[in-house]
Amino acid sequence: MTTHVLSDTGVLTGRSLRHILRSPDTIITTAVTPVALMLLFTYVFGGAINTGSDESYINYMLPGILLITVASGIAYTAYRLFLDMQGGIFERFQSMPIGRSSVLWAHVLTSLVSNLVSIAIVIGVALLMGFRTGASFAAWLGVAGILVLFTLALTWVAVIAGLSAKTVDGASAFSYPLIFLPFISSAFVPTDTMPGPVAWFAENQPVTSIVNTIRALFAEQPVGSDIWVALAWLVGILVVAYFGAVAVYRKKLR
Repeated sequence: MTTHVLSDTGVLTGRSLRHILRSPDTIITTAVTPVALMLLFTYVFGGAINTGSDESYINYMLPGILLITVASGIAYTAYRLFLDMQGGIFERFQSMPIGRSSVLWAHVLTSLVSNLVSIAIVIGVALLMGFRTGASFAAWLGVAGILVLFTLALTWVAVIAGLSAKTVDGASAFSYPLIFLPFISSAFVPTDTMPGPVAWFAENQPVTSIVNTIRALFAEQPVGSDIWVALAWLVGILVVAYFGAVAVYRKKLR
């Protein structure tokens, strides 16, 4: 980004963040579903689930809950982007000396900030419910880095959805499979307890390697090859989604 584009992105990001501050219910709503799932699985199902380890169930499932938080939050990015498209904001910006990419980056950075706030809320509630970790500062930085990369990757997917959608409902509906994906992974139960085909899918989809990496970092255990698999998935999705979003955006501006 040039200095001009960076300054434009900063101004537009401030605009988007002010909208969220005036309507903080989006962040609260994003955190409600993950918190409800934590309560349900910890106090209703947790006692019946054998994870094969001595750690508390809240410790075991929190990484998956954090991914669900992000998957829920990016729906609002697609929604806000769709409203801007329908409201003619993009056309107005085109008539002004503003870097074209600034509009997209503003939505992406707003998504990153709002999702990190939602994640902080969920972790706070988890601590009240008994989540404990002896993770070092470096391990926490590793967790934060993975969650930031995960948020950026999914946000660019949300940008494609927001630009391509025909209706408001369609703009956010794409996130439903992403919210469901952690349930078919190692997020809530070990994959070796699943039937053969389901276990194969769970072990080879991106969420499992990401969850295993975050769980190992929280537990101060070796991350093994999971971290490299997770990073490969995240970087791959990010690159493909970014260039896909840029292509759709350019087509829209023609």
